[in-house]
Amino acid sequence: MTKLAIMGAMEEEIEPLLAHFTNVNVVEFANNKYYEVSHNGLDIVIAYSKIGKVFASLTATTMIEKFGCDTLLFSGVAGAINPELKIGDLIIADKLCQHDLDITAFGHPHGFVPGGSVFVETSKDLREVAKKVAVENNLKVIEGTIATGDQFVHSTERKNFIESTFKADALEMEGASVAVICDALDVPFFILRAISDSANGGADIDFDEFLKSSAVNSANYLIKIVEKLNK
Repeated sequence: MTKLAIMGAMEEEIEPLLAHFTNVNVVEFANNKYYEVSHNGLDIVIAYSKIGKVFASLTATTMIEKFGCDTLLFSGVAGAINPELKIGDLIIADKLCQHDLDITAFGHPHGFVPGGSVFVETSKDLREVAKKVAVENNLKVIEGTIATGDQFVHSTERKNFIESTFKADALEMEGASVAVICDALDVPFFILRAISDSANGGADIDFDEFLKSSAVNSANYLIKIVEKLNK
């Protein structure tokens, strides 16, 4: 690994990451800011993409193609579908899908387009490192399927559809698009989310309240993973 990309979707998701660094070089490009830092000799670029699949795709591609990052880690928050996931819990994606991608009218399954696949798998090696870090720090982390879509899902009916269709454990708005980019460009990647609203809770109430604390949980865990990768 020569240069590491760390992404979040919102400022709140990368603020706790940036707090770990002092000398930060800010590069403005394509209506966004990229924060260049160094950690124990490892060059890192940190950015928040803005919310949604298009912005996440743009940011991931920029980090790989313009900044030369060859590994990408995503840190952020997600809503739970799996009832075992509670607010603040950590989930790492073994695979991701786009729950709002729908050309079923042409006989294809939900989440599929020709030339693509319903699910994109994350890097097994990075997941193994993350699991070792979790054990060493006595953190409860589950591996599961994360579903991505350009909508903030708060209806039980929609959550039930996503759970039954994709067997997803958590929901967010960026991960699968980052997965498609990294998979296509052959860049190992890892998607980490901390739960900010529970499967049976009111997303409108929970999200704002738990966004910052869950983002800190995700960021602190990710920094430990970075330190392990850099050894």
